[in-house]
Amino acid sequence: MTAEVRRSAAPAGRRRGPELERAILDAALEQLGTAGWNALTMEGVAAGAHTGKAALYRRWSSKAELVAEVLRRGLPPIGEIPDCGSVRDDLRLLCVRMRDVMRSPAGQALRAVLHECDPAHEERFIDVVRAGLHEPAHRLIGDLLRRGIERGDVRSDAEGPFVVDVIPAMLMYRAKMCGSEWPEGDIEEMIDRVMVPLLSP
Repeated sequence: MTAEVRRSAAPAGRRRGPELERAILDAALEQLGTAGWNALTMEGVAAGAHTGKAALYRRWSSKAELVAEVLRRGLPPIGEIPDCGSVRDDLRLLCVRMRDVMRSPAGQALRAVLHECDPAHEERFIDVVRAGLHEPAHRLIGDLLRRGIERGDVRSDAEGPFVVDVIPAMLMYRAKMCGSEWPEGDIEEMIDRVMVPLLSP
């Protein structure tokens, strides 16, 4: 058999490296979205990615490690907030971006995981929320407040940590306790009734 024939007889479509890893992560995210944390299994993810279970365990030692990686990579970044001309409009855009992160497939999966997982795993996934959403949001809110102070539409003493916490706390509290999906009207009302009076000079 010639080398050319041997090559043509080799299994087609075999994935390795980053391509296989991407397929595994996509399969895990799909299972999280359809079955949730408790029903997700390494065997099911392997089947969804058309690979063997050993390929998963070579990369992640447990289901929790795999899911944390899926969520870390899957959460879209908030991105920088352009100067919209006022602190009201800057913060409104930031809230829309934060809401959209949690509406993404990875964001919805993360909410489901936090609801289902046991206390032994909860801290791992809360760390994903901190790194992927809360810490970037806190940094951006601080930047927007400083921008507003320079522009003159934010009072000069409005940079404290409790002020920076208000928006993330409101968004998370109402999403978790009230099931709010934060439509545009609710975001604008929160900015107008809470943040603008709090920040105005």
